[in-house]
Amino acid sequence: MRLIAYIDGIGLVGPGLDNWPAAQPILAGHAAYEAHPLVVAAPQSLPPAERRRTGLSIKVALAVAFDAIAAGQLDARQLATVFTSSGADNDNCDAICKTLASDDRSISPTRFHNSVHNAPAGYWGIASGAMTPATVLCAHDVSFGAGLLEAMTQLAVDGSPGSARVGTLLVAYDMPYPEPLHAKRSLPSAFGIALALMPVRSAQSLAQIELELGDAAPDMLADPALEALRRSIPAARGLPLLQAVARRETCRVVLDYLAPLSLLVQVEPCR
Repeated sequence: MRLIAYIDGIGLVGPGLDNWPAAQPILAGHAAYEAHPLVVAAPQSLPPAERRRTGLSIKVALAVAFDAIAAGQLDARQLATVFTSSGADNDNCDAICKTLASDDRSISPTRFHNSVHNAPAGYWGIASGAMTPATVLCAHDVSFGAGLLEAMTQLAVDGSPGSARVGTLLVAYDMPYPEPLHAKRSLPSAFGIALALMPVRSAQSLAQIELELGDAAPDMLADPALEALRRSIPAARGLPLLQAVARRETCRVVLDYLAPLSLLVQVEPCR
């Protein structure tokens, strides 16, 4: 079975990739990639109390989600969401582990609240006002591919133009672990990608994508530094797809999925 969607908006943040508009010439090969640390603020649409509780993972997830919605000129309240991450709030995980290993094993309510894997989905509902269904996934290094497959499946089943919600927002994000966990799971930086996926073409559509399962080897990026990002951060496994969109290429992109399977994505530019 082939799944079809239109990408109407993209959000992106990573080291040296400040946002989707800034990243397009880099991914298209028109500008050099230079890594630098990313700085992401908590969304102003969150109430002050919730804003103070957000860690980096939630800031990254919500930043790219809002960027994708704005780029597609969409109403967040009409889109279902799929959040996918290989680890979610790793700083929070480390802090809880250290507390449990100490003499005082009391976990703060905020730490406990942010420890659940669906915390970004809850913050998204507060920040955007969306009350549509939210799915939260984790698939280790292939979390981006698992999220894309889930989002496009939901779109095929539930995203008809006449329904109350007309699209699905995919949000893939990751962040590094602090030591000593970093020595065993060495993600170098926080990273996030969001795709606003729609069932029909619109004036905002950037590309049509058609997805099916296959067994071809995943695509690699020609730029060594970008390829290092793709390999080392699960959320960045979506960069080959974004590169095809940035280059406005008609091509097939192969993305990582659960071995021996891969995702074959046919990309057709809309403008």
